Amino acid sequence: MSELLFYDLKDTKGVTPGLATQVCRELGRRIVTGTYAEGALIDDETKLAERFGVSKSVIRESIKLLVAKGLLDVRRGSGTRVRGRHQWMLLDDDVLAWHQSVTPKPDFLRQLMDMRRMMEPKAASWAAEFGTQSGLDDIAAAQKKMASNAASVEDYVVADAQFHQSILRAAGNEFLRSLEGVVFSALLTSIKLTNKDPRENEMSIPLHQAVMTAILDGDSIAAEQAMLAHLDDTTARLGAVVEGFVTRS
Repeated sequence: MSELLFYDLKDTKGVTPGLATQVCRELGRRIVTGTYAEGALIDDETKLAERFGVSKSVIRESIKLLVAKGLLDVRRGSGTRVRGRHQWMLLDDDVLAWHQSVTPKPDFLRQLMDMRRMMEPKAASWAAEFGTQSGLDDIAAAQKKMASNAASVEDYVVADAQFHQSILRAAGNEFLRSLEGVVFSALLTSIKLTNKDPRENEMSIPLHQAVMTAILDGDSIAAEQAMLAHLDDTTARLGAVVEGFVTRS
């Protein structure tokens, strides 16, 4: 799984980023991966412009983008410094995407799963109760796509992400929909650890089927319980392959 796949899932494929965005992403990756440590000064405009082969104005725009995402702090006379991780805009789509370049730490995985357990069971319940026919059709189509692409890790994860995305959207809550990047990041991160063998995909299809069936039946309680069961399974798989991974119940 890769950063590019995250952007594809966010419907940004086919869009060629400008120079400032490209430099912003490269610097962002270096910050997230720890190449530039928290609290460290990064190179000045002149050095960065030479390194990336762009103008200083491009560098300044890139820095502004990273400041807006909470990754950098610019102070006149003292340079540009990497901010502490607790100050980063962790829900920003770019910041989530850049984490695909990092070997995930147990605490980061746990926090992603915490977020999923907060969001998705209730989203499934609301999708069952309030979902429109169009939204329900999208859920069914994504589940069918998962089943037909179980032999391909990448095609499967795209269908899996679309399945969860369609549930968030069917829930009819704009705030949930705005957080779908968290789900994409969690899926891409966890599946590359737990589903290296395509046969692993077959094992999770019945869990998704149970979620879909409850939603299509309009059974909000069963939908919430089925989603919790699915997330419990994901948690157990991560615990089996990631040393030190412990999630909250």
